[in-house]
Amino acid sequence: MTDLLPPPNRATSARQGLRSERTQWAIVIVFAIAMAWVEAASVFYIRALVDRIEPYQADPLPEETMNGALGNVELWREAATLVMIAALGILAGRTWRRRAGYAALAFGAWDIFYYVFLRLISGWPRTLLDWDILFLLPLPWWGPVLAPVSIALVMILWGTLATQSGDGATAARWAWALACVGIVLALAVFMIDTWRALLVGRDAVLQVLPTRFNWPLFWVALLLMASPALHRVACRPRPSATSRLP
Repeated sequence: MTDLLPPPNRATSARQGLRSERTQWAIVIVFAIAMAWVEAASVFYIRALVDRIEPYQADPLPEETMNGALGNVELWREAATLVMIAALGILAGRTWRRRAGYAALAFGAWDIFYYVFLRLISGWPRTLLDWDILFLLPLPWWGPVLAPVSIALVMILWGTLATQSGDGATAARWAWALACVGIVLALAVFMIDTWRALLVGRDAVLQVLPTRFNWPLFWVALLLMASPALHRVACRPRPSATSRLP
């Protein structure tokens, strides 16, 4: 009986695989948006408890809070969030490249919608230039909201390209080397003030209020981080004239 079956249509199989990846992409985005609401709600609760809806103010990380149970819970919550995003990528992707792509996609969508929902819930941030405490591990990260949102857009771009293109498409090693340099530079921009305060002591780290953000160095870092995505866009195969024929 199997001999009588027609051979599989490769074009049909490819279209089905493409639809499957598109479905995965949509599912990951929906999950990330729902997760962003949970994150925004959690942060709203915490900031309301310590009267820090707007983080950029005197005593931004109260010592009695950060040294108590609430501070430890918040640190573990942030770590657990990263685990959840990594697990989502592993579950959604079939290869390690696609898994990393879905994780990046989820992280980017989660980060952007986190600020959208936080604005709806609390009225903050008022603008993309409002300062925020972006992360607490290993030290507090400070930066205007525009900075993490810009990185999130790059992650969504690369995640989409990595998950929706063929398995044979890979970025050059030099592009990833540049991206790693960009990541280090971005981390330095975000944590430079807390690194300096660390020389004084942990209490000084909790009291840091940066007054200047190094935008020129950040844009260089962002461009370097975007190298894999830009390389993938530049090297995408162009459809031939014959492939467009019915």
